[in-house]
Amino acid sequence: MAGIVILLIEDDPGDAVLVREYLADSDLDARLHHVGTLAQATGIEYEPECILLDLHLPDGQGLDALRHVLHRWPHTALLVLTGLNDTAMGSAAVAAGAQDYLLKSQVDAAVLARTVRYAVQRKRVQTAERTLRDSRLQADENTRLQRGLLPKPLLADATVTVVSRYLPGQQRSLLGGDFYDVVQTPDGIIHALIGDVCGNGPDEAALGVGLRFGWRTLTLAGVRKADRMRLLEQVLVAERPHDGMFATVCTVGITPGRPGIILLSAGHPAPLIITRDGAYPAPIAYGTGLGMAPGRGRWQESSITVPAGAGLLLYTDGVIESFCDDGTRLGEERFVQLATRLTTIEDPDQYIDALLTEIQHSDAGRHSDDTAVLYLRWPHQPATTAEADEPLTATTRLSDAGADLPE
Repeated sequence: MAGIVILLIEDDPGDAVLVREYLADSDLDARLHHVGTLAQATGIEYEPECILLDLHLPDGQGLDALRHVLHRWPHTALLVLTGLNDTAMGSAAVAAGAQDYLLKSQVDAAVLARTVRYAVQRKRVQTAERTLRDSRLQADENTRLQRGLLPKPLLADATVTVVSRYLPGQQRSLLGGDFYDVVQTPDGIIHALIGDVCGNGPDEAALGVGLRFGWRTLTLAGVRKADRMRLLEQVLVAERPHDGMFATVCTVGITPGRPGIILLSAGHPAPLIITRDGAYPAPIAYGTGLGMAPGRGRWQESSITVPAGAGLLLYTDGVIESFCDDGTRLGEERFVQLATRLTTIEDPDQYIDALLTEIQHSDAGRHSDDTAVLYLRWPHQPATTAEADEPLTATTRLSDAGADLPE
């Protein structure tokens, strides 16, 4: 252990000279800085690795002086210097947070060097253990966030395929604000949600968990789609830490056995319809992101028909904002091209993994946003002849904060 910086707080010049001589005669590589009062010690600008503290100072006595130093340097090894008759005080000082104590009458070069060396090492071990403990606590918190943001689908229909993936930006351990969910209500309708709270961090993650829980509760309670969006916005506005935070959301309603689905977007990218022949964005009407215009939001439900055997890929904008090999953003058009090229992969899990692998490979860690994808495939019959002859366009119904539309 080399170059230990020691701060001696001692008002007796004679004792200070002895400490300096002991260090000079020892094998400890150390630099000593001496001050005579707590006030002088508090004014220093560097961080010592070890402090030798006399408990009888002009401006501090006993455990009060000790607490003052511990508060100023909580991560520094502290050794108490005490008189021969003050062993009880020395023991109390150790109980209060000092690493050890030295009896002035029994100190020599070897004792001082050994005590300082062990005290610094113990403090380093304690600091490392505390850091590890904090990391474990954070990991536990992240796990709870993951359970909140990335739930298990609540489905009664085993014929429905759900594949989901979540990639934290730059491999951060803490999740951001992307979230999704899938539930099936007693009437058999499958409801899916994907959303993105702007920004990355604990506030965004916590808000994402709240929105997802709120959506699941409202959906299972049978609240209408338009009312769900309005109520989710109220939750966001009430819980967000500042007015600039907003969220984009896309929801879908699917009835197994039928080709028709209902989409609703609050400023969120349109899902991709995945067929054996390719992929293309679902025609959808975009509404206002949640929290962007509280109380004045307007959203449109888009009713569309999808081809038999098709799947639906919902995603957050982390996908299209990733980088390509040429340094430009992937964008929606090239993402659709990539999704189309991989449709020869029939297995949903393999398809999603291949899609994300190519995106990550091109991005090469340059992208800092989170990425979430949700792929749904369900058995449904081909559209009727009349439906098949119609172009694939959305039939929309307008809803706003005061609307009351039938489902």
